[in-house]
Parts: sequence; C-alpha cells; structure tokens
Amino acid sequence: METGRNLPTSSLFQQAYECLLINNPIEKVARTQQLRQQWLTAELTLTPTEKISALPVPGRPDKPELVHPRKVPRRNFNTTAGRLSLVHAIAHIEFNAINLALDAVYRFQTMPEDYYHDWCLVAEEEARHFTLVADYLADNGVHYGDLAAHNGLWEMALKTDFDVLVRMALVPRVLEARGLDVTPGMIKKLQAQSQTKLVKLLTIIFNDEIGHVKTGTKWFNYLCQQRDLDAESTFSHLLDKYMQNASFGPFDMQARYQAGFTRQEMENLIQRSHLHKTI
Repeated sequence: METGRNLPTSSLFQQAYECLLINNPIEKVARTQQLRQQWLTAELTLTPTEKISALPVPGRPDKPELVHPRKVPRRNFNTTAGRLSLVHAIAHIEFNAINLALDAVYRFQTMPEDYYHDWCLVAEEEARHFTLVADYLADNGVHYGDLAAHNGLWEMALKTDFDVLVRMALVPRVLEARGLDVTPGMIKKLQAQSQTKLVKLLTIIFNDEIGHVKTGTKWFNYLCQQRDLDAESTFSHLLDKYMQNASFGPFDMQARYQAGFTRQEMENLIQRSHLHKTI
C-alpha cells in the first residue's frame, strides 16, 4: 500500500513510534498531523509491530533543560517575563502531550479501532496547541527551550507503560485533568490584564483538553467493564497505589463533570484534597 514518501510503512503503530522518536518539535508536529490524516484516509493499518520498545526518553530537543519542579522558573502574571514563563511551561506540557498521545497509540496495540481514532485526534490537537503556544512565544522573543522545565508527565508515562488501564486512569484523568482545574483561574487573571490573545489561546486549549480527559475517561471505563472491575473503586485504588504523595484540588467541578468524572469520584478527590492539607 502506498503511504506517501515520508511514511514508508503502512502500520499505524510503526508510524506512531517513528513520530515518537522525532526530536525536532516542528517536524514532530508535521508528522503527527500527517499521521492522523493518513489514518483518516485508511492508508494505515493496525498491523502490530514485532516488539513494543521501552522509551525511557522520547524524541525531544536538547532544550529545555529538565530540572526538579521546584527549580522551574516562577510564573508571575503581573510581569511580561512572568507571563512568558507561564506560556513556556504550557508549551512544554503540550509538547509532552504529543508524545503521550502517540505513545498511547503505539504502546497499546490490542485496543478497539475507535481507541486509535480517538488518540490520533488527541495527538493532532496537542500538536496544534503546541504550535499556537510556540508561535506566541516567538512573537514575544522567546523560543521553546529557552527556559528550564520538568519531566513529570513523561515520568508518569513510564510508570504506566505496562497497562493501558493504568495509563488511562493516571495520565488523562489525573495529570492532564489538573489543567482543567487551573486554566479557568489563569484565564480570569489574564482577562483582568486585557491579555486578549493569550486568553483566546488558553480558551482553545481548555476546551479541547476537556475532550482529551473525557477520552481517557471513556477508555478507562471501557477497560474496567472489560475486566469486570468497578470503575470508581478501581480509580480510587490506583490513586492510593501510585499517587500517595500527590496534591489534589481545588477542582473545577463543571469541567470535571464534562470530562466524565462521576459525583462519587469527585467526592473522593475532594476528600483526598482535605486529607492532604491536614498532613
């Protein structure tokens, strides 16, 4: 099957892996967008790879320097430098999110076809988000990699690479869901400063990310049903096992419900946030 000059094989999984290995952000964005278009036009098949490789380090540029989260530059909304630090942090999240979505496609090769449709869409949207944010930085004299960042998102990818159920629970529904809680507050502060362009950018990302977390919820619930597990208690158990030192809350309840969280799950998360404050 002819798949284009830049994509020599027809396996979706192989192509997702090749996208994962790309270091250059611009090339990764282009190949990710191409990957989804070829998936939509049925040029790629669900032919498994011979093996599924561990990826302790995904494709990424030499910069930004990765440091402990406490050493990441502070983000003060009241200064231009502070706002650009915030935007750079978002760019780093979005770049990692491209890799996370591609890895969700590549690593878990026995899921229903609709799963790959969903995660190819997520990968393409994360690529679009990264481009929007990187362009904003460039317009303001900053480039992705100029500031330090941390590696928390990919570290969780490594911790969950053994089971798609655990991945769906802890990456979209914990780490990425945190963005649903904090972004509305950031938008409100930026609106007060008449940062119209940045507000528009963050609003696009926020609305799409609700859908991304909802995709994680969809497949987490599917996998729980397939394994005859109760979704709410399983989610709680995974938080106990893997997120003991994590802080939770405050929450944007409306966004969380839109993303598929149940009332019981939110009650459990609120209880965890109160417990964390007392420790």
